Amino acid sequence: MAVNPYLGYEIAAGVVLVYIAAVVLLYRGKYIGQDRAISLLGPALMIKTRKGREALDRWGRFKRFWTAVGDLGIVIAVVSMATILLLLLFDAWAALHVGPSAAPSVQEAIGLPGINPFIPIGYGIVALVVGVVLHELSHGVIARSQGIGVKSLGILWCVVPVGAFVEQDDADMTAASRRKRDRVAAAGILANFAIAIVFFLALSLLVSTSVAPNANGVGISSVSAGSPAAQLGLVPGDILIEVNGTALTSVGLFESTLANTTPGENVSVAYYSAALGRTVVVPSVTLATNPTVSTRGFLGVGPAFLTPPALKQTLVWPLGSPNGPLTGAVDWLVLPLAGLEPLAGSSLQFFHLTGPLAGVNPTAFWVSVNILYWIAWMSLLLGLSNALPLVPLDGGLLFRDFAASLAARFRRTWSEARLDEFGGKAAVASSLVVLLLLVWQFVVPRLL
Repeated sequence: MAVNPYLGYEIAAGVVLVYIAAVVLLYRGKYIGQDRAISLLGPALMIKTRKGREALDRWGRFKRFWTAVGDLGIVIAVVSMATILLLLLFDAWAALHVGPSAAPSVQEAIGLPGINPFIPIGYGIVALVVGVVLHELSHGVIARSQGIGVKSLGILWCVVPVGAFVEQDDADMTAASRRKRDRVAAAGILANFAIAIVFFLALSLLVSTSVAPNANGVGISSVSAGSPAAQLGLVPGDILIEVNGTALTSVGLFESTLANTTPGENVSVAYYSAALGRTVVVPSVTLATNPTVSTRGFLGVGPAFLTPPALKQTLVWPLGSPNGPLTGAVDWLVLPLAGLEPLAGSSLQFFHLTGPLAGVNPTAFWVSVNILYWIAWMSLLLGLSNALPLVPLDGGLLFRDFAASLAARFRRTWSEARLDEFGGKAAVASSLVVLLLLVWQFVVPRLL
């Protein structure tokens, strides 16, 4: 039976239409309004409650502590804003040097589970909900510590995913000093980075104490049909240990070893078989012709992005990578793009459980590992994204006040109203620049 290629789009369109119809019915029934428990924020439904404000008051009573935390958040927000802008500028430069085939798709730029092809919908929604809820709660706690009221808390719903919000009192925010407003705005960014660190450390502790690679070699992620590797019985999940006497300690070494062979050459192969649970040595394997470079030998395996020991190192402490801390950090970030996160299927065959958790259910263990990774990964993404000087994100609000504060130093005769007006215009300008940089990386490569 033929599969409808537009089925996914049709389902999405149907869900959106049902959502719109439900909103219209609620509005006509007068269940939606600014003075109601349900109101609209753009296309999203805000389901509000006053419950929980007392908890924010209790948590926010430690004013000195939260003020110091807010000031730290401002510093981190500034660094994050500069970092994400530099990344966007680098992407804009790189867009001038890639062709249409290498240009990213719009779906890849939207960091939402179910839309972005690299973010799994299950793990992604769990991570997004955790990151958004704690992000918004941090706004509320810092707001109360600065004497800014909170009108309501609640759920922000726009088909998928579910988010959360803490609604500050607009009059209090306007009357507060810029420094107090900035502490509130930066609180969410700081919270996301704190979440990323906490869950990364939990992931690191869990993997370091409970995971061991089955062998030191190159993990096999795919095997070409009819290739020498397939005839040998190699399958995804096995680990190549040696080829022609060369110990394969990296993917690069594996590729360079095969690059020095010729079609028809006999080589020895040693590999760890996940099915047998032991190392297998084959004295002689005849290589085929490489389909890309006809002068090279071809074994027929697709290596995983990282070797099993390197993958464990990346999950435990990427800054300790033998290739340097920067490479290790990038490896940690791109695991989803390399098909190594979430860890599932054949990639789990590279490891066995050891230590105090050796007897636990492997499926439950790896689900826990994946959850920890995705909460850390999504929280880092949320923190960087919210630092963009783009209204109405936290970074846009911060940039508005930064611009007004800078203008106050050089235009001492300006009134507060004029300074705020200047800050608002600067925030609009920065938002346009950010939008241009975001669109640039998708459009420019397709025009070259």
